[in-house]
Amino acid sequence: MLPPLARRFVAGESAAAALEHARRTNERNVGVICNRLGEHYRERAPAAADTAAYERLVADIGASDLRACISVKPSQLGLLVDETFFRENLARVVESAAEHGVFVWMDMEDHTTTDAAIDAFETQAEAHEGGVGLCLQSNLRRTADDLERLADVPGKLRLVKGAYDPPADVAYQRKAEVNEAYRRDLEFLFRERTGGIAVGSHDPEMLTLAADLHSEYETPYEVQMLMGVRTDAQYELADVCDVWQYAPFGSEWPAYFWRRVLERKENALFALRALAGG
Repeated sequence: MLPPLARRFVAGESAAAALEHARRTNERNVGVICNRLGEHYRERAPAAADTAAYERLVADIGASDLRACISVKPSQLGLLVDETFFRENLARVVESAAEHGVFVWMDMEDHTTTDAAIDAFETQAEAHEGGVGLCLQSNLRRTADDLERLADVPGKLRLVKGAYDPPADVAYQRKAEVNEAYRRDLEFLFRERTGGIAVGSHDPEMLTLAADLHSEYETPYEVQMLMGVRTDAQYELADVCDVWQYAPFGSEWPAYFWRRVLERKENALFALRALAGG
């Protein structure tokens, strides 16, 4: 059972719990991106199992009235096992989602998987008339070129600052450099795309920039934030723009939970207060 402390960041251990979380969150005018926890599989069995689980999940979402979609990781669907295997599993999930009218996001992982993720996204986005989205990381030096490549591809692009601690030869290392790259990439998206932009950020400065760019270019966009991070801001933003919350669920919650706690000082303080009963 999910301990109370983890419930801030994780929607539950089961798909049913995630959908119930989506229902409650929808009441605050915020959509939910459901992510089944699991990644870096190096054997076929768990990747095949998660593929089947996502097929069941999109059927459940499609049969509901929820404002919800899904997000998958390439390594979760078998990229580290075999790229063809991954693409077959991704196609199964996207085809099932298309049948049920559910949008599919692809997360971006370590920089070594970027080419495979982009190639697979292009294929599925073209085949399913834009029913797929891809995350891109502004800390990678290549991202400006990737955005130009994908400028006219249907679907959605989620821009985040990035994680995974890539080496200096492929990624900006200083916070100021990453922020500047994010600003440039965001402006490019608003200027060059007619829609399908997701601003994946909790940074008030970047959210203000997105609103300003929207006013200048009139490009539709949405904001995406993690479950448990700046929740009040999510509800407030939902009054003025389209907001989606990334909500993970599943039995693999411990590693994800502690990553969320340790990555930000305020999250760590929250955990310490909760453990102390305060």
